[in-house]
Amino acid sequence: MSGVKCINKIISVLLCVIMCLSIVGCKSETDSVATYKMFDTSSVYGITHNGASSNLELFAKDLCVAGTDDLGTSAVHSEVAGAAGAFNLNEQTVVYAQKLHEKMYPASTTKIMTAYIACLYGDLDEFYTVSANATKQASDSSVINLKEGDVISLRDLLYGLMLRSGNDAAIAIAEGMCGDVDTFVAKMNETAKSLGATNTNFVTPNGLHDENHYTTVYDMYLILNAAMKNETFYTIFTASNYTASYTSGGATKTAEWNTTNQYTTGKITTPSGFTIIGGKTGTTGAAGYCLVLLSENEEHEKIISIVFNADCRSNLYLLMNEILSNYCS
Repeated sequence: MSGVKCINKIISVLLCVIMCLSIVGCKSETDSVATYKMFDTSSVYGITHNGASSNLELFAKDLCVAGTDDLGTSAVHSEVAGAAGAFNLNEQTVVYAQKLHEKMYPASTTKIMTAYIACLYGDLDEFYTVSANATKQASDSSVINLKEGDVISLRDLLYGLMLRSGNDAAIAIAEGMCGDVDTFVAKMNETAKSLGATNTNFVTPNGLHDENHYTTVYDMYLILNAAMKNETFYTIFTASNYTASYTSGGATKTAEWNTTNQYTTGKITTPSGFTIIGGKTGTTGAAGYCLVLLSENEEHEKIISIVFNADCRSNLYLLMNEILSNYCS
């Protein structure tokens, strides 16, 4: 039996030697994985075309990156709203966080994306003919009182959309640019995903309530942060009033539109040290009172602050004031 064991050991040793020799002798023209040096760049091995000194564009390099924890909620009346956030664009920091990633109904703050899409892909000097569908709005709906057959420029529609929050303007924009609402909304969703707003789904261009029409505070920050880089959007977003001129019933009609942002109208006192640059309000029964705001503090740092689902208008501005004063100055 001992002789058999010895023979087995000899055979095992010989097999190991043969295997090692075969690995060395059969080396292919390309290096084996074992020769990959972990500190070399991928480009050395032909995996990417970037060299070791290439400037790689990181997706979030210019963004405020947010986790899931709340921040600063105990020092304000956070209970009056469903979610809120504040973002210092200069420092690229989240300075207030309240359920940043929770699903919320955006109401008319949706129109930020609608306007952004129009500024990206539309010709603001092009004229559209308003359809009957665009004018079919509920009696209590926020509108710019368009009539079927009106001929109006995209530029005027955008000011009516953002200042007067015209739901009819949103439909006229979508149909004028894409032929139908669904195609336009598909572009909204495609763009949202490209910006990292992966917890967002739009169903309409105006934000009227739908269970499947939602976003988050953080996603809305991502959308506005991108939109502001478009000069045309920024001009419209920061306007406080506008005079439109369009054709209605064969005659020229003018209309004056003013912002619904109560900081800008003077109904709400701006916190000390802040300048309000622009904003978009939104209200529905399901969404509550919403505000997406752009401001600047005394250090000339730009702040995006957002409150969603406030229980009333006064508490919307109360919480926004507290957030700005406590965390953004």
